[in-house]
Amino acid sequence: LICATNLTITDLANENRFRKDLIYRINTVELMMPPLKERGEDILLLSNYFLKLYATKYLKVKPELTPRAEDKINRYPFPGNVRELQYAMERAVIMAENNELTENDIVFSPIENVSNSSTEKEAPLHLETLEKDTILRVIDKHQGNITKAAKELGLTRTALYRRLNKYEI
Repeated sequence: LICATNLTITDLANENRFRKDLIYRINTVELMMPPLKERGEDILLLSNYFLKLYATKYLKVKPELTPRAEDKINRYPFPGNVRELQYAMERAVIMAENNELTENDIVFSPIENVSNSSTEKEAPLHLETLEKDTILRVIDKHQGNITKAAKELGLTRTALYRRLNKYEI
């Protein structure tokens, strides 16, 4: 059993957010891992690993990062840690239109892109809107070929048709 938390297990137990008897059962070996932002040399290694993983999953050629894309990744603080990097790389592979990823192709979680300016108003970002836009973009990319679009999205044709009906596309 492998468990992960960004808080110490003793803090969780002391706050009664985690049962102490379970700690004794699961805490055979405790490994402390620093957050991704403190492991700079690992960031690009992990990025390339995830790019290769998702390129294989989505039957694409592994895209290469431009130097500016690498710089953007290295400068990002990763509040979502490795999972945030993983999902950003998956999103980049899915949305990639060629075999080179620029800094504009690397999009991090919109949760963390909150503006400090109270005068700036942003349109709400909804998962359904993102999904619908992604589906439309991929279908357009494949010139309406549903089979190819479904394959790129990692869906069956039936699942893609359900989403098309859901969004009245």
